[in-house]
Amino acid sequence: MRITCPHCGERDRREFTYQGDALALDRPARDAGDGAWDDYLHNRENPAGDTRDLWYHDACATWIVVHRNTVTHAVHASTAAAKVKR
Repeated sequence: MRITCPHCGERDRREFTYQGDALALDRPARDAGDGAWDDYLHNRENPAGDTRDLWYHDACATWIVVHRNTVTHAVHASTAAAKVKR
């Protein structure tokens, strides 16, 4: 699988560390109730198909949001996490 780093260009996935669903970027507000925080911390989907994942590029220390398909391993897009609108 090849992932495009916004700074370094296309690289082999072995240069990256998978960190899970990019849901981590959608953190609840501080005053959100216990239910919202419990859901955020403990409940995750495990979809077969298109996902939005958070990856870390070890070579340049950049966090990247990768849109990919978990069945075909096709990477549709990648964006620096700092530029993703929350």
